[in-house]
Amino acid sequence: QVQLVESGGGLVQPGGSLRLSCAVSGLSLDYYSIGWFRQAPGKQREGVSCISSSDGSTNYADSVKGRLTISRDNAKNAVYLQMNSLKPEDTAVYYCAADRSAYCYSPNIYSDYWGQGTQVTVSS
Repeated sequence: QVQLVESGGGLVQPGGSLRLSCAVSGLSLDYYSIGWFRQAPGKQREGVSCISSSDGSTNYADSVKGRLTISRDNAKNAVYLQMNSLKPEDTAVYYCAADRSAYCYSPNIYSDYWGQGTQVTVSS
């Protein structure tokens, strides 16, 4: 069975850093591109970053460029989101999702599988 499990969320001050992890089982990162999404109360879910299965190329939403970095470890079947210079508007539930595709051309990928989410709160 396919399972994606996010971890690493929590409370952080503005300007602080956080590292999210997505543990993947039941599929290979060699064949599935992975995206990170977030959803705040009253707002639609939005894609923030993705990484391609074929070559590890990445894409980011304009709002997070220069602050968030996506990476992967194919041997461990894990994907990470390093979050720096965090802002209150980054507060949301963050989800990882998998797309059986060689490339992701934007962070808002079509997703076949979703994790349960992890809460990130940026507040002083």
